[in-house]
Amino acid sequence: MTQDPYPEQPYQGQDPAEQHQAPPPPPPGGQPPYGYGAPGGPVPMSPAEENTWSCAAHWTALLGSVIGGLAFLGPLLVMLIKGNASPRVRAHAVESLNFQLSILIYAVISFVLVFVLVGIVLLPIVGIAWLVLTIIGTVKSANGEYYRYPLTIRMVS
Repeated sequence: MTQDPYPEQPYQGQDPAEQHQAPPPPPPGGQPPYGYGAPGGPVPMSPAEENTWSCAAHWTALLGSVIGGLAFLGPLLVMLIKGNASPRVRAHAVESLNFQLSILIYAVISFVLVFVLVGIVLLPIVGIAWLVLTIIGTVKSANGEYYRYPLTIRMVS
């Protein structure tokens, strides 16, 4: 039978005094401890990133309509995800969201008017206007311009 050559030293982590020690003090210089991010608000966006997200506020409406007819979902997500990081991105997202919600209202009204035969003409006009104006908004945003959609009900600010 062999004896432990160091019987007085417990295994790592078994010393009760070692288990109840306070965490080490934070590093000097006001830096956060390892594993924690720097305190503060959102990091400012670069102009290229700002331009990308501003365009995304418009073209995600096209994508959303193709996927499931939810054109307002893309601008809403852009507004919620990146709207607080840049006033420009928020302005484009809010404008696009208001337009998409307005078009949704106009489409529902046109659909109801199909039963009176007026909607048969209005529904394609609303669809074509939506497509053309959304593309114009995307192009203007890509050029760094602000585009204000016509006939938009301003619900979100």
